[in-house]
Amino acid sequence: MNDYILKEIKPLRLENSVKRAQKVFKNYPITHFPVIENNKLLGSFAEEDIQTLENKTDELVEYSYLLNSFFADEKATVLELLKIFADNDTNIIPVLDEQKNYIGYFDLRDVLDVFSTSPFMIEEGETLIVEKSKDDYSMSEVIQIIETNGGLLLGLYVSEKKTDNTQITLKIISNKINEIMQTFRRYDYKIISMHENDIYLEDLKNRSEYLQKYLEM
Repeated sequence: MNDYILKEIKPLRLENSVKRAQKVFKNYPITHFPVIENNKLLGSFAEEDIQTLENKTDELVEYSYLLNSFFADEKATVLELLKIFADNDTNIIPVLDEQKNYIGYFDLRDVLDVFSTSPFMIEEGETLIVEKSKDDYSMSEVIQIIETNGGLLLGLYVSEKKTDNTQITLKIISNKINEIMQTFRRYDYKIISMHENDIYLEDLKNRSEYLQKYLEM
């Protein structure tokens, strides 16, 4: 992700005025603005906080209690960055090097572009959502089920955690998706996503229709 570290916007300093900070936010479509001192990140001011300040001649140091503390290191992965963006409701993340020096920032739009062009997103495949007891599922088992049925796993992530169960979203390339789903069911996974030509569901539907006709006789 180093190629996506930006330096266009120069960080603020605590001796800068409220007026300058408000002007910066007006000129750039960002939710937060990093503040540094001696090349060290002190935190980031949120636009919604700065724009409410009335005394424009005050120095930002008087409002240092409003600083938000979040950042990423230069080796952060796309998923780590997306979590930071979401957790802090921001569209900009300050970036620090190994010595904790400020070196620039990530823009949400760039990170989303990287994610949207990943094989997980652009490769043609079947999206399968499975669910199992949070104490019983394992990633190795999930991968084994897919690969033993001749499938290729493009990616997976835990998409939901409930009190007792965990849901996993899978992106799979396979012409045997039914065999994969049946194997998951044999291992006590519940198939959450809906799929055309699901043999199991078709069988349940046929049995239900047969039972209904029997009851109507």
